[in-house]
Amino acid sequence: MMTHSISYSDNWKFADWKGFQKVLFRLQRRIYKATREGDKAKAKSLQKLILSSRSARMLAIRQVTQLNTGKKTAGIDGKKLLSFKERFDLEETLRKNYKTWVHQGLREIPIPKKDGSKRILKIPTIADRAYQCLLKYALEPAHEATFHARSYGFRPGRGTHDAQKNLFNNLRSKSNGIKKRVLEIDISKCFDRISHKSILDIVIAPDFIIDGIRRCLKIGVNPQFPNQGTPQGGVVSPLLANIALNGIELIGEQRTSKCTRYADDMVFILKPEDSAEQILAKVEEFLAKRGMEVNQKKTKVTASTDGFDFLGWKFYVQKNGKFRSIPSVDNFKAFRNKVKYIVNNSNYDAETKVSKLAPVVRGWRNYHKFCKMDGSRFNLGRLSQRTFKVFLKQKSINRYKAVKMVKNAFPTVSYSENKFVNVKGEKTPFDGDINYWAKRNSKYYDGAIASTLRKQNHSCGYCGLKFLYGEKVELHHIDGNHNNWDRENLIANHRSCHHYTHMGKGRKD
Repeated sequence: MMTHSISYSDNWKFADWKGFQKVLFRLQRRIYKATREGDKAKAKSLQKLILSSRSARMLAIRQVTQLNTGKKTAGIDGKKLLSFKERFDLEETLRKNYKTWVHQGLREIPIPKKDGSKRILKIPTIADRAYQCLLKYALEPAHEATFHARSYGFRPGRGTHDAQKNLFNNLRSKSNGIKKRVLEIDISKCFDRISHKSILDIVIAPDFIIDGIRRCLKIGVNPQFPNQGTPQGGVVSPLLANIALNGIELIGEQRTSKCTRYADDMVFILKPEDSAEQILAKVEEFLAKRGMEVNQKKTKVTASTDGFDFLGWKFYVQKNGKFRSIPSVDNFKAFRNKVKYIVNNSNYDAETKVSKLAPVVRGWRNYHKFCKMDGSRFNLGRLSQRTFKVFLKQKSINRYKAVKMVKNAFPTVSYSENKFVNVKGEKTPFDGDINYWAKRNSKYYDGAIASTLRKQNHSCGYCGLKFLYGEKVELHHIDGNHNNWDRENLIANHRSCHHYTHMGKGRKD
């Protein structure tokens, strides 16, 4: 048994993951190209190849069991993890049943909302998540060829910072942002009310994939709305929501207003001559055809000088016409509460607190690195002082050591207000412009990772492939000493390639 276990482990760890990625990406690029050229028949034929591809199946299982943030969340079957043997068994099950896959039930987890209500997160089993990931591999490149340029949420190669910069471009002084208004749109229970028909009529896929999506949508629906809803927590759900909402950005575009959308969150930037009532009426008409409606209580028109919250930021135009974005009150409060919880937790020693604080602080500062972050509030002076006092209370820590620990717990991240570079036009990683996407991916990193990526011409030091999207870059210390940050001691690798180096496997040619 021990021998078999080691064999399964080695076969999985040393599988040709980069080879699998090459096969999948080649198919996805062809699907994107066929859809752009209007050849949907060819796109559907290529989608069939993805569902029947061992490379795609292996990558889907790896994605949901190793890479996704919710990889240890159990579904209704209670399984949090799969052994290496179970992963190979699942690959075989997907091979046999990908045309007729039947979903199990969904595990429901209530999530508190700011207004005191709860939303229900519906979690599929690991096996169902792997199947949905396969569907996503096939659907995403086809619909990336149709998505609007100002749709930024849950799309490869795009993110919140693109939306932030787009708002800057529309509200800065050169765009006369001081005279503009903002129509903030809130969709009531978006994921729970999306019409199944509106998705299935639009989706680009062969019949057996559409049937698979239909079965996916039918699992866990509210009995009162049997033909509506896509489960939040499903791997493919954000993509299906984007498919249903695609085109809403065009409302008012023929005139002057501009929409910025991130999944189901959106704002319309209005010039003085724009009618907010007309645009809102068209939005309501668009949503009604898809089974959704506007939340009237949260939908409003705001002067740009009064400011508005979007994606964790507060955006506003100063009286002198300058555009500003800062962390929103709710975002800063949530972050501060996380820090206080760690600092005041009596179950953690000082070293544990440092190790838990550093990624939280670094992540928050990285998210807001293109904001206006000067001033006493956002430099975290009070929080770091409070942490310093807590550390000093421990007998084994003197003043010098406390200062050093606080510095490690609150790592600095440089910020450059409004300097983010937007994704170009309608570009997508599936367009095949590898150099563009490799360089763009590198810009998400700074410090030692950024300099190492430049040294390696944005290529992995292990496999030689370019860094694209979907997998993080990790630094490998050649001498094994993680305190040696000498430039010649560092190699930037794909996360999976980094794993190979620590398993003692030689470089692949």
